[in-house]
Amino acid sequence: MSIEFHGEQLSVPEPTNQKSTYRFGLYELDAGTGELRKDGKLRPRVQGQPLEVLLHLLARPGDVVTREELRQQLWPADTFVDYDHSLNTAVNKLRDALSDSAENPRFIQTIPRRGYRFIASVEVVADGAARSAESKQSAAVGPETSATVSSGNRNFVLSDSHDLPDAPRGVVKTLFSLIQVMYLSFYIASLALLHWVEPVLSQAVQHPKWLFGLLLVTALAGIPVRLYLLSAAILGYRGLPAKFSRLFPFVLPLDELWALAPFLLVEQIGIGLALAATAGLVYLPFSQRSLMLMGQGNAKP
Repeated sequence: MSIEFHGEQLSVPEPTNQKSTYRFGLYELDAGTGELRKDGKLRPRVQGQPLEVLLHLLARPGDVVTREELRQQLWPADTFVDYDHSLNTAVNKLRDALSDSAENPRFIQTIPRRGYRFIASVEVVADGAARSAESKQSAAVGPETSATVSSGNRNFVLSDSHDLPDAPRGVVKTLFSLIQVMYLSFYIASLALLHWVEPVLSQAVQHPKWLFGLLLVTALAGIPVRLYLLSAAILGYRGLPAKFSRLFPFVLPLDELWALAPFLLVEQIGIGLALAATAGLVYLPFSQRSLMLMGQGNAKP
């Protein structure tokens, strides 16, 4: 809004309605108390500067809120503080509270050297009356971000983080680590038994040298990948879900190839068990992806 002062129009920020409730994604925020809920479940309260930043972004979904605007709103002109550091800290706390990430944002998008944009659709409930404040999904948002936040562009095959329940971090960490150990065992056992694997392949296919070479190369490539993912899970690397999401297109063909590993033991376990084990291994890379998405909801220990 604006007011007239000595004949000049001065811009004054719209006051935040402290009685409002904002709904976005699976979240609901009480503007007055900072109470945050996800899918109806109470989450840690958002308070102080992170709450103020979030309210300013929610009031203008789809618009770029500059760092200077936020500085003027959060800190008076005579306040001596490292604005950049304090603002970065507040935004990082918000992303932790919303299980969001700067690399793959679902809510808060960083506009380099300018500010931030709230990219999800927002519903505002004020005094019992709901109104819809849709985000402006324009070309400025970018095709990748639009695909992330637009429900119309969601993948109908692969699960989305909104589709999956939250899971305790310890459970996600344990299951994900066990999967990596299993793949490491496959690779190491196959390399250790090369003298036995080669004749098995010779009996099973017409051109065993090509398959043998592929097995050797993928095993050698897979070992460092599994060691990285295993150490990242055990040590609790920040942003592991986003990193695994970027690795997934490369991990998927590797895992699908090694889903055929049970057929190396077909003489010992039989064709039926080999088929059953292969079917399970075909699904396993997708289960890893789901585990990472489920762990996003409980990013804190």
